[in-house]
Amino acid sequence: MTEGNAPETYSRRNGKSAAAFRTISEVASELDVPSHVLRFWETKFSQVRPLKRGGGRRYYRPEDISLLRKIRSLLYDDGYTIKGVQKLLREGGAKSDILKDAAAADRSANSRDGVLTRAQRSALEEIMGELKALRELADKS
Repeated sequence: MTEGNAPETYSRRNGKSAAAFRTISEVASELDVPSHVLRFWETKFSQVRPLKRGGGRRYYRPEDISLLRKIRSLLYDDGYTIKGVQKLLREGGAKSDILKDAAAADRSANSRDGVLTRAQRSALEEIMGELKALRELADKS
């Protein structure tokens, strides 16, 4: 696998396999968010359910981390609100789609140059539609 693959890079630094469970501090560090944000997201997104051991310690599965990575991306990169992300997760099959997207994002974590976010793509498509309409008007004159 490539060096840009976030889970592999992370596991090499800490000696854990990509399939190993992670503590909340490890996940917070990997996603670059404070631990309290992860605990807050657990209250807002029922799909995020880490295992809890004695003393309330949380252990996140690889699929939990992928989902959290996508939630973070939707909130921070694509500009969705929490309610917007909740709606995406509630829609039929959205969780599996989000997990697929998260896996793809993992593979291209460090190759973001030239890659558009959903919001950017949507804005460009809207502009293209307006330009096509203007061109049709100009062709009629």
